Amino acid sequence: MSKATFAMYWAASCGGCEISLLNIGNDILAVDEAFEVLFWPCVADFKYHDVEQYADGAIDLCLFNGAIRNSENEELARLLRRKSKILVAFGSCASEGCIPGLANLTSSSAIFNAAYADCLTTDASRTQLPQTVTMVPEGEIHLPRFYETVRTLDQVVPVEYVIPGCPPEAHQIAAVIKAIISGAPLPAPGRTVIGASQTALCEECPLTKDVKQITRFYRSHEIIPDPTICLLEQGLLCMGPATRGGCGALCPQVGMRCEGCYGPLEGQDQGARMLSAVASVVAVGKPGDEEAALEEAIDKVMATLVDPAGTFYRFSLARSLLQRSRVTDPAQQSAEEAR
Repeated sequence: MSKATFAMYWAASCGGCEISLLNIGNDILAVDEAFEVLFWPCVADFKYHDVEQYADGAIDLCLFNGAIRNSENEELARLLRRKSKILVAFGSCASEGCIPGLANLTSSSAIFNAAYADCLTTDASRTQLPQTVTMVPEGEIHLPRFYETVRTLDQVVPVEYVIPGCPPEAHQIAAVIKAIISGAPLPAPGRTVIGASQTALCEECPLTKDVKQITRFYRSHEIIPDPTICLLEQGLLCMGPATRGGCGALCPQVGMRCEGCYGPLEGQDQGARMLSAVASVVAVGKPGDEEAALEEAIDKVMATLVDPAGTFYRFSLARSLLQRSRVTDPAQQSAEEAR
């Protein structure tokens, strides 16, 4: 009996998802025993040409991690979609946009200027920005086209399943792969989340919730929290109320706020849900206070909340209701619409 076939690819990502797969420990041997690897450029010298030669549907399972940042990412997403029976958006970058998706708060020209023109450098002549085509004595060098907007995998091609997390927890990866290997029934495909909870992280967090009200927010370095009490009620902007559970609330249990890497609950916008949670803990004054005084008290608390967009949508901006900030450059807007 021939083995099932496996592929894994990284687009706009950090490489942590590959490490998380290796972190399943001895279970990686079961993967090796059950699957023949057809494409995994992180660990072996595969070429895109190799994948192009496979018959459509030749790959039984493809874990695709990383957001769609440039034309190469999109080309591989479409290629692997054709070649794969099961395509999984693996990790936060592929499923929600994650940290690369925060680039949607600005423009591609601003990113290039920050990286190549406005940065401190010892080379005063360094003013050339990357070009998609550059002539050299040996011929043309081609670079992928840098997109104005970062997108998630399922905003480019259909996916069967999503395994969230930055990165996904090893025990969840192992459970999903074992289910696939054993032939156990999987949920109906259609961007279905597997390997995670259907309830908020707060439901699995053991910290005590006393519904305390706060008069300011703190950054992690500004306070040593009580290890037994809900971090949000101590002024640390823990994203637990707006984040899908499944990781075991590992961060809050060691005094670090949940950053939201497992993404929003089904059908919800993570930032909007978090705004509601914040409203429930902010001290708003006493009954009978004048409306102007109440508004001033709320503004004073909210002024201590640093970078609300980057906090509420740190992992989910690209797939949120907002998706990106408005493009003010008409040329960029036209190019985006044309694509």
